[in-house]
Amino acid sequence: MVKSLAKAQALQLDSVFHALSDATRRAILRDIALREKTVGEIARPYRVSLAAVSKHLKVLEKARLINREKSGSFRFVQINAAPMKQAQQWLSYYEKFWNRQLDALTDFFMEKRKRSKS
Repeated sequence: MVKSLAKAQALQLDSVFHALSDATRRAILRDIALREKTVGEIARPYRVSLAAVSKHLKVLEKARLINREKSGSFRFVQINAAPMKQAQQWLSYYEKFWNRQLDALTDFFMEKRKRSKS
């Protein structure tokens, strides 16, 4: 049971990172974070077909980063940012590593600067 839960969480995280790996999908998320939009409104600023935008939306939906709601003849798309929290937590673990590395690099250059001034 624990292994299957961990596997499901890993697959979800993979799905989120896959969805976020594309600039158009990131732009779509940024755009709908302001307000929900129809598929047509989402597609308008991009130089791609409605079908291409629909494929991007399917990837975002599979990662659970968006919700689609039908109202009359319109389909509204809204952001669901909750799955990004797991990605942020995964990245924050490595942030500690990078901060240590950057601090060490800063220390190295500061020491080098002190030696060159003396």
